[in-house]
Amino acid sequence: MSPSTQPSTQIRLGGLCRNSRFLLAIAVLNFLPYFLGAQNLDTLDENIQLVLVQTKDGNEYLGRIISEDEVKITIRTDNLGEITLFRSDIVRISGMDTGRMVNGEFWFANPQATRYYWLPNGYGLKKGEAYYQNVWIFFNQVSTGITDNFSIGGGLVPLFLFAGAQTPVWITPKVSFPVVKDKINLGAGALAGTVIGLNEGNFGMLYGLSTFGSRDKNLTIGLGWAFAGGSIANAPTISVAGMVRTGPRGYFLTENYFIAAGGETVGLISAGGRRIIRRMSLDYGLFLPLAPGLDTIIAVPWLGLTLPFGKN
Repeated sequence: MSPSTQPSTQIRLGGLCRNSRFLLAIAVLNFLPYFLGAQNLDTLDENIQLVLVQTKDGNEYLGRIISEDEVKITIRTDNLGEITLFRSDIVRISGMDTGRMVNGEFWFANPQATRYYWLPNGYGLKKGEAYYQNVWIFFNQVSTGITDNFSIGGGLVPLFLFAGAQTPVWITPKVSFPVVKDKINLGAGALAGTVIGLNEGNFGMLYGLSTFGSRDKNLTIGLGWAFAGGSIANAPTISVAGMVRTGPRGYFLTENYFIAAGGETVGLISAGGRRIIRRMSLDYGLFLPLAPGLDTIIAVPWLGLTLPFGKN
């Protein structure tokens, strides 16, 4: 790139970052009605009581229980008719909390409906629900619902496995409150961590969230104040994230941050998806930074796995 073209590129990106709050407001106003009315787009059949039966050979059967005893269970399925399964061959029998009927088709529940890639939303884990999240092998976190409105999680990056390197650990308490069921939810919480083996390695963030829409289609706007080494940021980090269901097992995800630093605004935007595989979910996407003077496109891939357990 020649000297004559480089400054103009920096100016365009800088202007984009400085005007990001205005563009963000326009985007929110345009898409908010869609997410508030998202639940109306789904035709739910809530009167059908279904179970999902998983067997040791890896098969899954969805249907209604016809009869059962201590030895076997008989269910009626749409594609196979009535089938009888021995309980000794069954791994799990799950109720309607594993999914729902949409336009006559079974849609599996979102294994991580309370979080996007990393950012949480205004929905909370129910009492007894829990999940384990892993990102790129090294990032590990477990979260569980203590009540329907309070959850707590903890995580670490186990760098101690590499010659005793300094290891980040953290906890993530969170409260969530429904304002209008399946339409507006509020959440607040904190990430509080430290780096084992490092003096004054404390870090974290205090945040508040507003989520608009259902668990399958929603938009979340958040404010967070980062802190480290005994000091807290003067300006909040603005976060905007969205989730849209694309089918029985798929979601579109986006998670974006706008950070004020040194009189400029730095952005981090992302797009990708979530794929439900049995009871697990696979998250994938690309994160792209935006900053004044950054004239090279840098895309950072994201690959994560979520495994629910506990009350599901």
